[in-house]
This record gives sequence, structure tokens and C-alpha cells, in this order.
Amino acid sequence: MAENTRDLVVVITHGIDHELSSAGLTIACGGITAGLKVSIFLTSSGVDIARKRAADLTQVKPLDPLSDMIRDFMARGGNLWACTPCVKSRGYTEQDLVEGVVITGSSKMHELIKAGAATLSF
Repeated sequence: MAENTRDLVVVITHGIDHELSSAGLTIACGGITAGLKVSIFLTSSGVDIARKRAADLTQVKPLDPLSDMIRDFMARGGNLWACTPCVKSRGYTEQDLVEGVVITGSSKMHELIKAGAATLSF
């Protein structure tokens, strides 16, 4: 019998100016390595990390640069969701965000939580 993959939802509320965004990405990438299906929900200033080129100069040593972690996360199958009202309040559109980011409401996250996903917030 195939083993069910557990879901993990990581909520990131901090942007490029705070080390917690890097911590959240590190934990999310670690979750994929551990075999979890990981989705990140960006809310508040967290949506800023998904803006094209915004994370390019952000690095909390000794961690990898934030932009590298985002690319790695998405390349390994992670879902990166950006809160619709938070994106709109900053005047961003889909074209402003890195490729693959989905602008969505919290219902995507709530579906996973209702099905038993673990959650972490940063």
C-alpha cells in the first residue's frame, strides 16, 4: 500500500527585511526534503518576497540567499501562494511576481488544513 504524503502549510508574514522570511523558506525546503508536500501562503509583507528581484539581495548568513531558496522550493514542487488582498493592497499584479506564484485567497490553505495539514507560521 502506498504511503500517504502529509501536507505542510507554512505561513510567512514577513518580507525581505526580516530574517523570519528566510527561516520560513528554510523550514519549507526542509519539509520537502523530509517527504512532505509543502505549500507556502504569503500574507501581509510576506508577499514582498515573491516580487520579481525583491529577494535577490536578501541573505541571512549562513543560509542561502532568499531568492535561491524560493527557486529551489518551487523547482522541487512546492506551492507558493500569495494572499489576494495583500497583493492588491501593494499594487502588485501577477506580472510583478516570480513565475509560478499563485495569487489566491486563504481558502487554498484552509482546504489543506481541514484535510489534516500541519501548519507553521513565520
